Amino acid sequence: CFSNCGSPGSGSLDYDNSENQLFLEEERRMSFTGFRCLEISRWLICGLIGVLTGLIACFIDIVVEKVARYKYEAIKQNIERFTEVGGLSISLILWAVLNFSFVMVGSILVAFFEPVAAGSGIPQIKCYLNGVKIPRVVRLKTLVIKVCGVICSVIGGLAVGKEGPMIHSGAVVAAGVSQGRSTTLKKDLMIFEYFRRDTEKRDFVSAGAAAGVSAAFGAPVGGVLFSLEEGASFWNQMLTWRIFFASMISTFTLNFFLSISHNNTGDLSNPGLINFGRFESENLNYNLYEIPLFIAMGAIVLGALFNFLNYWLTIFRIRYVHRPCLQVMEAMLVAAVTASVSFTMIYFSNDCQPLDSEHAEEYPLQLFCADGEYNSMATTFFNTPEKSVRSLFHNQPGTYNPLTLGLFTITYFFLACWTYGLAVSAGVFIPSLLIGAAWGRLCGIWLASLASIWADPGKYALIGAAAQLGGIVRMTLSLTVILVEATGNVTYGLPIMLVLLTAKIVGDYFQEGLYDIHIKLQSVPFLHWEAPATSHWLTTREVMSSPVTCLNRIEKVGTIVDVLSNTSTNHNGFPVVVQPSKLCGLILRSQLIVLLKHKVFVELAGSRLTRRKLQLKDFRDAYPRFPPIQSIHVSQDERECLMDLTEFMNPTPYTVTQVTDSTETTLTDVIRTLIQNNFHLQETSLPRVFKLFRALGLRHLVVIDDANRVRVLNLYKSKVFSRKLKIVTMILFRWLDW
Repeated sequence: CFSNCGSPGSGSLDYDNSENQLFLEEERRMSFTGFRCLEISRWLICGLIGVLTGLIACFIDIVVEKVARYKYEAIKQNIERFTEVGGLSISLILWAVLNFSFVMVGSILVAFFEPVAAGSGIPQIKCYLNGVKIPRVVRLKTLVIKVCGVICSVIGGLAVGKEGPMIHSGAVVAAGVSQGRSTTLKKDLMIFEYFRRDTEKRDFVSAGAAAGVSAAFGAPVGGVLFSLEEGASFWNQMLTWRIFFASMISTFTLNFFLSISHNNTGDLSNPGLINFGRFESENLNYNLYEIPLFIAMGAIVLGALFNFLNYWLTIFRIRYVHRPCLQVMEAMLVAAVTASVSFTMIYFSNDCQPLDSEHAEEYPLQLFCADGEYNSMATTFFNTPEKSVRSLFHNQPGTYNPLTLGLFTITYFFLACWTYGLAVSAGVFIPSLLIGAAWGRLCGIWLASLASIWADPGKYALIGAAAQLGGIVRMTLSLTVILVEATGNVTYGLPIMLVLLTAKIVGDYFQEGLYDIHIKLQSVPFLHWEAPATSHWLTTREVMSSPVTCLNRIEKVGTIVDVLSNTSTNHNGFPVVVQPSKLCGLILRSQLIVLLKHKVFVELAGSRLTRRKLQLKDFRDAYPRFPPIQSIHVSQDERECLMDLTEFMNPTPYTVTQVTDSTETTLTDVIRTLIQNNFHLQETSLPRVFKLFRALGLRHLVVIDDANRVRVLNLYKSKVFSRKLKIVTMILFRWLDW
């Protein structure tokens, strides 16, 4: 979820380099050895990203395991003592208070100190890599709150997982390491200065997200595919190996330090935060006739139902639970209800199973069972979610009766749906897997009761987990590889892939994926892979606004200050023109801010112009927190000065060509015409413009006529037309931003 970090504070990122004179001069001065050093630096940064992400994952895992052990042991001893003498209500109060306390701390940290740290952070990172600037999303403070918050959430017994937030944590690590400084700590190491721009930072954040997936699931290949499928909007071949390198380093680092923590140094058998265990038993093999059953399990619409309920719950939260104090109170209420429901389910359950060496439960509760037996319902509720998933995958047949699994599925489904979107740091991966594993194992038990050929319910628990998670997040390629790597058995690749495809197709018919729902609810202008299907009848003429704000190549400082101070047209890029309104370049708001800050003004001295020399380092030092125009003082005399934008503007902004015949033109043809500088956009179809923005990572596109004059047309013809275009044009407001 986003939690108060929606569109009002969001902006755009410049993923297209501004090739002005300063940039070109620096590139031309750099030797071949200099470029090789930059490439080595990129590999070094990716290695550091992997190491730090793995260490963060190791820290989270060790703290959660140790504190959770103390918590569950204390509650277990209390329950065992009061089971004999009566007064189990005291045990319920103890359980609720402990959950209540941890969740309260985590929620206060998020709600009052850093709201952007709420949820898993995956929607925010998707938006960042798509080109949307979400405030504070990759700051050090966000990382600290994220780590502390997810520890409190998991220990507090909420229906959450610690794996999803690792993706956000890895992205923050990447954003910080790649810049060689911390703006939060006001510490600059004076290294990696070349990478202080959005284009380079985006690539490293992609590597950080992949490293987070790798650390969470022990799936380095899955991490790379996750960044490709869900994260990175723009991809190149050179980036793939560096991201894979970061992912491998991340999982190795986590593996190595966990082996030290477990007093078994060198035992690299814990590649991720969650270990599903090996599916190597002969009973877990599947046959060809089972594939239709797996596909049918993927068609179960519990994932779509989860998204539907969470959608309306999120709308309610946006309207009524928007104050930090209310958000903390809701999180505390959910923690208390979760503990109460869990205790009630365990208390009234009579599913007792024999406790032997094959049932090595972490915290077995006897409660009202006979000696030598344990309460099976407690295995699911009285445990960390990761261990509950593993027990559902690998416990022997007969460990759970159908009623236990059915009640747990229904209860945990609604608890997880209520929990996702709270003002806490938490992920939805593990709760989804746990819900799916429960009803999947239930399906396996039911099939086994029909015929003995259905050998083991554990494989149906795996298929159910994949179906539930795929139905919620709608991931296909990356999730297939993640689950295959996490289980250590490539044999299940085909059924998992078919289940995820089915879950996505069926789920998309009813509702979007959970991350896309939360992105849309916050009105973030996210650009999907393809233009809306109904946009082909629109041209650029119909989605542009007027008037356009232009600057002269040599402009008065007062005019520039007035343009930047105009809050009604808070544009981030301005066409630079020479009279009469002929385009000669494009300059960004951030560049103008730096020029004003350093007083780069032109003064007439005799017959020549003099100016203060500025370097790219001045722009990189101000990145990414450029000061607001209100903080820059310009005297009345300075307002009369002139500013020459020639050296700092981008003289070759992107434009597109008018389609003059009915022949279909490919994107390659369009880019070729861009290079030929044949400019016209007014009659270009909206999908064609969409492809340019999506493929090239553009933020601005200049609209000019045949005479190379800047032109802008009206956006809406009527209120009815406006409503019809609302969905189509919303995604372009950010990109057609000038």
